[in-house]
Amino acid sequence: MSLHEPKPLDVGETPDGTVDHDELEALLGETVIGREEHVNAPAFVVRPDEVQNALFALRDEAGFDYLSCVTAQQYEDRYESIYHLKKYDDPTQEVGIVVPTPIDEPISQTGEPVYRTADWHEREAYDLIGINYDGHPDLRRILLPETWQGHPLANDYNPEKPQVVPFRKHANPLQPDTRGEGAKSDTMFLNFGPHHPATHGVLHVKAVLDGEQIAHVEPDIGYLHRCEEQMCQQGTYRHQIMPYPDRWDYVSAGILNEWAYARAAEDLADIEVPEYAQVIRTMSAELCRIASHMLALGTFALDVFGDFTAVFQYAFRDREVVQDILEELTGQRLMFNYLRLGGVAWDIPEPRAEFFEQVRDFLDGLPEKTKEYHNLITSNEIFQVRCVNTGELPPKVAKQYGATGPVARGSGIDLDLRRDDPYGYYEELDWDVITEDGCDNYSRVLVRMQEVEESAKIIEQCVELLEDWPEDEREIQSNVPRTLKPDADTEVYRGVEAAKGELGIYIRSDGTDKPARFKIRSPCFCNLHTLREMTEGEYIPDLIASLGSLDIVLGEVDR
Repeated sequence: MSLHEPKPLDVGETPDGTVDHDELEALLGETVIGREEHVNAPAFVVRPDEVQNALFALRDEAGFDYLSCVTAQQYEDRYESIYHLKKYDDPTQEVGIVVPTPIDEPISQTGEPVYRTADWHEREAYDLIGINYDGHPDLRRILLPETWQGHPLANDYNPEKPQVVPFRKHANPLQPDTRGEGAKSDTMFLNFGPHHPATHGVLHVKAVLDGEQIAHVEPDIGYLHRCEEQMCQQGTYRHQIMPYPDRWDYVSAGILNEWAYARAAEDLADIEVPEYAQVIRTMSAELCRIASHMLALGTFALDVFGDFTAVFQYAFRDREVVQDILEELTGQRLMFNYLRLGGVAWDIPEPRAEFFEQVRDFLDGLPEKTKEYHNLITSNEIFQVRCVNTGELPPKVAKQYGATGPVARGSGIDLDLRRDDPYGYYEELDWDVITEDGCDNYSRVLVRMQEVEESAKIIEQCVELLEDWPEDEREIQSNVPRTLKPDADTEVYRGVEAAKGELGIYIRSDGTDKPARFKIRSPCFCNLHTLREMTEGEYIPDLIASLGSLDIVLGEVDR
């Protein structure tokens, strides 16, 4: 018997851990004007002037402390915003808040005072769709230049309209000085990028320095925006979308990205995946996770040490071994296109014994290499000085910004969708979720290094299963119709635990073979939003280390 009292149930939470949506509807009261059934969870339709009341009630009384995504879209007769809410303690408890606004006046109350992560999500919705969020603290474009004409995902957008982007000087956002009356300003505006080598892509960081300390930081994104959502909306479910996810987080995590789309589309179309294919998916996804974390480790050491020859090359050496294995399995080194709706493209390459031996050789050498990394990096005095107690992100703040993955787990948040919202074959395997309580740059590095070891455990168990799998039961794909046309107005949001956190996909079908709306919830997008909280009051070198510790890829931030 536990000596601790059981956690009191939130409003709308049943003793068996499910959600009583009727009780939630009663909690929301007159703010609710309708109810919808999405594949992943019911959603309540609320009035556009009651958004904050609804969100505050669900956060403070029902325990929905995690805003994972905001999806905006336009119908023929209205605009619509969907707030996808979960709980950090149990992400299977989900609810949606749908906010319709009229075509001629698309104004909706902002959710930013309730969830800080709504800041960037709503700015993106305004930028691409054209919905105005009343009361938003900084409602301006986020991916496109401020002078851009029109909203690219709006139905009336004219792509042939010429655009003129004039040159503008950057203004110091802290002038006049805000430190007190009569004080003289001692701030200096400093640009990092958009081609700085430590920005992990084409990122522009606008920083204001007060002496040598950072007084204000603003990440300026959008330089790598590639219209991935629009391209997916123009592709067919069955054949044309799957090659695109590899290109979001393009460094090593392709199969993890593919799985995010596969999970959402398979739930949308009610497609079962054979158990054998689930094991192959799980093994290949964890190989991608190791490759991604190795790259994160090497580039972070480069940011902190400035050492290209040792640590960076060591990490690339081990990443290359993983890439060789993935190339043997998929035929590609980065853009794998290996998953298919209902399974995988093909079986383990023949001769199977040689492939499994190749995987085991890598796993057998990994413990010694991990020890080597700890000697080179985490036990290094310079590394510790640069990383311990810098870039601090308290768990309460991380949750407000919707942080996930190693960034959240480095702040002691025990969240991992592989365990908490099981998919694939993870539920049948023995492995642990890694967390660190330091909340700093050092903790985030430790989490990734330990997750490499946990991924190795998962891969080893998958190899054992695949070796012993009866030959006549090796089914790699279920029977999927050649043309998929999910029922009209079917909506789903599903996420997977990608290398950098929750990679979620929202899809709405219109009865055709192409999605009516395809929304990508990028973990890098949400994690980068925390940079200001991590760096203000610290020094320039701490900004570089903090940015590196987030392990962002701008192809996924901008999409």
